[in-house]
Amino acid sequence: MESVGTLYSYWRSSASYRVRIALALKGLPYDTSYVHLVKGGGEQHSAVYKSLNTQGLVPSWQCEEGVLTQSLAIIEYINECYPDAPLLPTEPFARAKARAMAQVMACETHPINNLRVLQYLRTSVGLEDQAVNSWYQHWVREGLDALALMVEDDGFCYGNTPSIADICLIPQMYNARRFHLDVTDYPKLCRIEANCLALDAFKQAVPEAQADAQQ
Repeated sequence: MESVGTLYSYWRSSASYRVRIALALKGLPYDTSYVHLVKGGGEQHSAVYKSLNTQGLVPSWQCEEGVLTQSLAIIEYINECYPDAPLLPTEPFARAKARAMAQVMACETHPINNLRVLQYLRTSVGLEDQAVNSWYQHWVREGLDALALMVEDDGFCYGNTPSIADICLIPQMYNARRFHLDVTDYPKLCRIEANCLALDAFKQAVPEAQADAQQ
C-alpha cells in the first residue's frame, strides 16, 4: 500500500502523538515531515509552515484532498476514510461517550498546558519554573481526576479495544510523567495505559521511537 499522506509532526508533541497512534492502529503507511518546535525559535512559526497550518501548530496532515489541521479532526478523517480497525464504537451513544473522554484530554486538559502556553507563562507572565510546573500539574490532575471517573474497566477507556479515548489518554500520561506528576494516583488509568503500551501500534508511536527524537 502506498503512503496515504504526510504527517507534519514533532516527536514530543502530544497532538502529533495522537495521530501517530491512530495511523499505527490502522496499519497505514505514511510519510513524516518533521517540524522542530524549539530549534531556531520554533520551525512551526516559519512562513512556509504557516502556509499549511495558519495556527503554526502541529500536527498537520497533507493528502491528495488537501491539508487538515487539529489532531481530532485528522483522526476522525482517517477513521472515516479507512474504516478497518475502527477508532470509535458503532452505537451513537457509545461513540459520543468515547469522544467525550477524548475531549477531556485533548480539549480541556492539553490546550492549557501545551508548549506555547507554558512559554507564555515563563516569558510574558514571568513565572518561575516551579510555578509553571505547579500550573501544569494542577490542570493535568483536574483532567485525569475527571477521566478516571468516566472510563470503563474493560481493559481500555471504553470497551475492550482501543478507541479515540485511549489515543488521547496515552500522550497525556506520557506528559504527566515528564512533568513529575505521580500517576500512580490513577490505578485504573495506569492499567489502561499498560494495556495500550503492550500493543505494537502504541509502541511504534511513542516519542522516543521517532526519527526526530534525537535532533
